[in-house]
Amino acid sequence: MRVFVTGASGWVGSAVTAELIAAGHEVLGLARSDASAAKVAALGARVHRGSLDAPDTLAAGVREADAVIHTAYVHDFPNFASSAETEEANLAAMGDALKGSGKPFIVTSGLALHVPGRAVTEEDAGDPSGSHAFRVRGEHQALALVEDGVRAMVVRLPPSTHGEGDYGFVPIVIRLAREKGVSAYVGDGENRWPAVHRLDAARLYRLALEKGEPGQRFHAVGDAGIPTREIAAAIGRGLDLPVVSVPPERAGEHFGWMGGFLGFDIDVSADLTRQRLGWKAEQPGLIADLEEGHYFRSEG
Repeated sequence: MRVFVTGASGWVGSAVTAELIAAGHEVLGLARSDASAAKVAALGARVHRGSLDAPDTLAAGVREADAVIHTAYVHDFPNFASSAETEEANLAAMGDALKGSGKPFIVTSGLALHVPGRAVTEEDAGDPSGSHAFRVRGEHQALALVEDGVRAMVVRLPPSTHGEGDYGFVPIVIRLAREKGVSAYVGDGENRWPAVHRLDAARLYRLALEKGEPGQRFHAVGDAGIPTREIAAAIGRGLDLPVVSVPPERAGEHFGWMGGFLGFDIDVSADLTRQRLGWKAEQPGLIADLEEGHYFRSEG
């Protein structure tokens, strides 16, 4: 089928695009610039020019496709509210173009959720009223389209979607370690971060497209929960730096806006995802990926 992929030149979206094409699908990839268009074309996809700042261009891409995978997001981490407003406008535009079509619509969300006393499952909807539940609100907005005849689904990504070329949270933590001269974690470092390799995540998107049912959520989780102390230790080994604890009250001072993220304890399960899609992680886990050394070969 012809799949419209937003973020097709990005970290996750480019892997999704390559996975879809390898499986015999045709991809129409969103590109906002000449450089992005060149990346999309190099993957073997057809280019659709547009931008997250122009929701009508996303709606136009939707109308040209048999299915939609939405991986693009404005990652303005210090200004989450603005990013959420952009996402809401884009979901509304694409949703309007999809209503009554029965087309698959896979939206990306995050796994920074918490349920007291147990792991978060795919059946946990999350509370959209929370002050920082921006991605949760997007989930609810997307899944509400099921009632309008859209095969809407959600893929939740963990804090680290890793692999060679990563430019997400882990490289930010590595850069901070270089700047501070220590590899740090918050408190006792027992709080957990799930992770997934980008190639495993890409395969999950494809399986969701091919097998997923309306209203389902999927957890792209390879490592269910790595203590952040272990991540800091791997970074310390990679940079030959001491590993230290930062008290929670000083996390913002040491890490800046990343302090809150590094203090999250995220306990999640991907059991239903594996059962429903027959998916499992096949690529190296985060610690093994860090041990391979490619994260430490440049300043970026």
